[in-house]
Amino acid sequence: MRVGVVLFLVFVAGVNGEGEKCIPRYFGHSSFACVCNATYCDTLPRPPALAGGEFLLCTSDMETNRFLMKSHAFDETGGNGTTEVNDFILDPEITYQTVLGFGGAFTDSAAKNWLSLSTGAQDHLLRSYFSSVGIEYNVGRVNMGGCDFSWRTYSYDDVEGDVALEHFALQEEDTAYKIPMIQRAKEMSEKPIKLFASPWSAPKWMKSNKEFQGMGHLLKEMYQPWAEYFVKFFKSYLEYDLDFWGVTAQNEPMDGNIPYFWFNCMGWTAETQRKWIAEHLGPTLENNNLGDLKLMIMDDQRLLLPSWPATVLNDTEAAKYVDGIAIHWYWDQFSSPELLTRTHELFPDTFLMGTEACVGDKPYEAEVAIGAWERLERYAHDIITDFNHWVTGWTDWNLALDTQGGPNWAGNFVDSAIIVNETADEFYKNPMFYAMGHFSKFVQEGAQRVELTPVNQVSLKTVAFRNSDNSVAIVVLNKSGREIEARIQTPTLGSINVLVGPRSLHTVYYV
Repeated sequence: MRVGVVLFLVFVAGVNGEGEKCIPRYFGHSSFACVCNATYCDTLPRPPALAGGEFLLCTSDMETNRFLMKSHAFDETGGNGTTEVNDFILDPEITYQTVLGFGGAFTDSAAKNWLSLSTGAQDHLLRSYFSSVGIEYNVGRVNMGGCDFSWRTYSYDDVEGDVALEHFALQEEDTAYKIPMIQRAKEMSEKPIKLFASPWSAPKWMKSNKEFQGMGHLLKEMYQPWAEYFVKFFKSYLEYDLDFWGVTAQNEPMDGNIPYFWFNCMGWTAETQRKWIAEHLGPTLENNNLGDLKLMIMDDQRLLLPSWPATVLNDTEAAKYVDGIAIHWYWDQFSSPELLTRTHELFPDTFLMGTEACVGDKPYEAEVAIGAWERLERYAHDIITDFNHWVTGWTDWNLALDTQGGPNWAGNFVDSAIIVNETADEFYKNPMFYAMGHFSKFVQEGAQRVELTPVNQVSLKTVAFRNSDNSVAIVVLNKSGREIEARIQTPTLGSINVLVGPRSLHTVYYV
């Protein structure tokens, strides 16, 4: 190893508690990724005990650090008097929504990439996400049947006309790939993992166009068999001791209304989804002792708010089965986050949940950009914005992809928080991984968002939470290229004064 690299590793290490440090590698983008293999991976232990009058500052930045931990005293000097100052007032007694959690998706592709690694590297990958020395995800999405992040098209019953579903069976993608990955993640986690399922398409013979992709909808005579299909899925997974917290009625129901749409989809309108839930899915789940599943509608872009949920939830029969509204982020630039707030105000007892996000999906973007700091900023900015507008949880897309951004049978390659290099038996933690960890590690399930009020015109993006143990986590994003002093006045402990470096993400944590 060259001396320069050694010095860089020492600099990256900093004071990071007792955790293992990032081994950085550049791939030609704006920042570095952290390299893990069968014998080594960086870790993030739980916050250490703090002395009275101290808070912890966790920092990641474009130039040097990943999860750098340092303790500071309240009221100590933060800036140097020459930097821009952003002032905030924290009031943990003013509370908003309750947090459900953070996580990612156990797709076919994620499981295949995980299994392509040696046992040691597999353990490091799942430990990074789910263990007490990782970022402690508590949410996992599972595709019900094939999706684009599969290496083939399939359903659980491809026998034409089998309305009784006598031939329903989980596939190798479940039994040999996803299920072992989920089981291992559960073993590593000290927290329950909230699993939720999402279907991309019914079997071809149930659909108007007789294809997994393209413009097509569920035939009306298949409304009840499709509801029974859900029941068989959940009962099949239960045979592997995997029960689910929730389910979305359909992944991106608008996709199946688009001519020539190129990957797995099935079209719905809000009206047809309402009818199917009220008359078929809701009653069928209840009649099969699955009524406790959290049923989420929409599972599509924010620009459909609030019209889609209003159409479904203003029907009392459908509404009694619906718990949440699932949201994807892909076209957020064409809509205001105030749509989230308006939807919450209309339906305050129905939670809002971010269920899918990734980068590299647009034709003008690089599909995989290992080490790109801008992608961390997009994640952190969106999470902060969503939570400041009543969203309760945020789910990343694939837990792991290969260096092409797949496998994906439809060629719909994208980026991931973790990229697997099977040939080298190593994986790379993208900056996006650390964006997720700044939230998932410090903001616990059951936390409540609390009031954090800017006093002056501010450049920083911020959000604050109070956990059920009364600890407080404040996430601060600086997308600018300049240094900014953040001064956060607490009600009883004094002022948190921190110097926020350029292009950086921070979590302030105290008890």
